[in-house]
Amino acid sequence: MASEAPEGVLADAARLRSVARARLGSGGDPAFDRIAGIVERLVDVPVALVTVLSADLQHLPGQVGLPEPAATRREMPLTHSFSRYVVESGRPVVVPDVRLDPRLRDNLAIRDLGVIAFAGVPLTDSDGLVLGTLAVMDREPRKWTKSELVLLDELGEVCSSELRLRISREIADEARRAAESAHSQLALLGELTEALTATMDIDEALHRLGGMVAGRLSDWCFITVADPSGAIRHVSAAHHDPARAETAGRLAELAHAAKLDVRSLIRSVRHTGRLVTQDETDVDRLRDRLDAAQLADLADQLGLGSFLTVPIVSPVNQRVLGAVLLVNGPDRPAFTDAEQSTAAEVGRRAGLAVDNTRVFGRQRHVAEVLQHSMLPELPQVDGIDLHGRYLPAQDGASVGGDWYDAFAQPDGSLMLAVGDVSGHDIEAAATMGQVRNLVRGDAYGRDDAPGPLLAQLDRALHGLRVPAAATAVLARLRRDHDDYLVSFANAGHPPPVLLRPDGEVEIWWEDPEPLLGLLPRDRRATHHRRIAPGSTLLLYTDGLVEHPAHLIDDGISRIRSVLTGNADLPADELCTRLIDAAPRRADDIAFLVVGVR
Repeated sequence: MASEAPEGVLADAARLRSVARARLGSGGDPAFDRIAGIVERLVDVPVALVTVLSADLQHLPGQVGLPEPAATRREMPLTHSFSRYVVESGRPVVVPDVRLDPRLRDNLAIRDLGVIAFAGVPLTDSDGLVLGTLAVMDREPRKWTKSELVLLDELGEVCSSELRLRISREIADEARRAAESAHSQLALLGELTEALTATMDIDEALHRLGGMVAGRLSDWCFITVADPSGAIRHVSAAHHDPARAETAGRLAELAHAAKLDVRSLIRSVRHTGRLVTQDETDVDRLRDRLDAAQLADLADQLGLGSFLTVPIVSPVNQRVLGAVLLVNGPDRPAFTDAEQSTAAEVGRRAGLAVDNTRVFGRQRHVAEVLQHSMLPELPQVDGIDLHGRYLPAQDGASVGGDWYDAFAQPDGSLMLAVGDVSGHDIEAAATMGQVRNLVRGDAYGRDDAPGPLLAQLDRALHGLRVPAAATAVLARLRRDHDDYLVSFANAGHPPPVLLRPDGEVEIWWEDPEPLLGLLPRDRRATHHRRIAPGSTLLLYTDGLVEHPAHLIDDGISRIRSVLTGNADLPADELCTRLIDAAPRRADDIAFLVVGVR
């Protein structure tokens, strides 16, 4: 049975990749539509596409700007596809005028869609196979700029990450369905999957795996994972008996120090890519290897009778990432065929967890780049000291939809905005960009109060079908003789905070109003304050004050204590103190510090 595993696993992975690609091409996808929308706005093109190519069709899971019927059908023949040249070459294709390119000038998209200029970058799966493109088109000749192509390439990485994640999810779903055939092991595998997918911290995930496997599949286990260079990334051990937990921890600690011995464990399964049982490497040889690293005594204390070495395998490219050593004491029988089958599945699921953390890390990096690229350059205004900060979450959540903004009005006033779009992923970051730009477009050049401006923003979100639920504070700051006037509106957001020149702190509590993007309101209230020169206004998102174990009032009290008596501190120093006082960030943080002189 074990000898057939590599071939079967490879066939399953190839089949699942094919199924995942077919599903990606089965119609429109909101996530890819949003990415196409971002490209269309940031590159300023009439048409932006996310494509997936099959043998005879170009599928369009994401698109903006295509005419009917292609926009509805979400597919077109390859005779109308410029993206096929990207897929065939595996490299970006950038053409200022397709009519002058011998490869492209006969493409029917020139006649039927009016395409003149084209630029596309490849989208790849985890094996490097090109699945499709992120492409932009113009209806007149265009010399694509370096910054436009860099942006297209970065957003192409976003799309590729989404494609890879979806393929991985198909593999995970299939693995879960296969495990259901063995009812006796179903509970273990189901719980294991839930535990591994509940965190993106690989050390925590593998510690959970060890705790669940020990006692149910073996007496104890030893787990190790290496990175692609061969450096040891994780070592842990778990025993079903709590009284031996300390011994297991000591074994893992010493094994991690004996790096060569741990690597040999990985090499033993990397060579074959399959289970290694005591029939191939007997217990005496294992004890000798442990003895060489001064680990044999600890292993004997844990119980060393029979063992099974399980490869931790990437479900996408079948690369061996590490190993799980399952060990039974002398009083427990050797592993059955059913237990070996379950052990192989444990290795696959551990591989999926390791792969997902790597994909998550790459996706998070791209999301952070996307998020930071959307944050504004704050204006320089006489008499006003502006500072903004954005910090992503420290915990497993992805980059979210927090933002800040400030822009000067033609009448000399200054608009300030801080908001938080619900969600913690690339979609939230992309939607945040849409909402922020709507705020700017709605408010610039108008002297309306913030309340009516937020009400109009609410109507725009619904009318334009922007799928956003967001909290926000919008404020207007203007000079009035020797003082400043602040008018503000609050849509379900934490209250603004004012540090007065005398060092006292005001919390601007008002009756709460609903979030943006829920039910449009005809009216939203505008509140007014007069502040003296030397004051500092703080607008912030809930990540600065919220903690799962505490009330929001506790967080606001913490802000009050940080600010009180510090009116003379520079705004930069206040920013640092606010960040240092924040709890471990389970959510993003964005805030504006506005000093008036």
